[in-house]
Amino acid sequence: MKEKEINLTQMQPTETQVPKIECASPKDFKLLRTLGGDSDGVGSVNWSPDGKYLASGSFDKCIAACFPSDRDFEQINEDGDNAVSISIWDTNSGEEIKTLEEYSGIVFSVSWSPDGKYLASDSCYKNVIIWDINSEEKFKPLKGHSYQVNSVSWSPDGKYLVSSSWDYTVIIWDANSGQRLKTLEGHSDSVLSVSWSPD
Repeated sequence: MKEKEINLTQMQPTETQVPKIECASPKDFKLLRTLGGDSDGVGSVNWSPDGKYLASGSFDKCIAACFPSDRDFEQINEDGDNAVSISIWDTNSGEEIKTLEEYSGIVFSVSWSPDGKYLASDSCYKNVIIWDINSEEKFKPLKGHSYQVNSVSWSPDGKYLVSSSWDYTVIIWDANSGQRLKTLEGHSDSVLSVSWSPD
């Protein structure tokens, strides 16, 4: 990343603070831009491969969702509407150019495909969602986890997705067919994040 480009920090709402994403220079940490629009908090941010866009997953309207209590999950919403959203931002203009809505509680993780055409997101309902960025349509959910999905990541070649969950497992998926290829077990607690090696 060039020095003049921006790094991002996530901001969580307080009683007096509006949820936002702040962009800062990695050289002097000077605030360059604030992206607003997520109504109740930002759960995840991820750059597009070309650096032109940013995806953010929000907690829109979700009062409390999907936190495990003895491995039982509750979805609580003041408005009776559990819609959350993924926002796509133009990082040059700061404009929100697309909103992908999903009824899944909190979006903890978003990940761009290497070609920038698709976006994967996690789901409180045990699924991985793949979105077509241009059409804003979502494909059939990838089902295999028994509890909430915490993290998703595309492989560098774009052929595979990996997801982790509160069910202590990591699943590797065929990104084209949606088929579950392998389940990695052995963790003694929830797996909060996953990442591919560059090769």
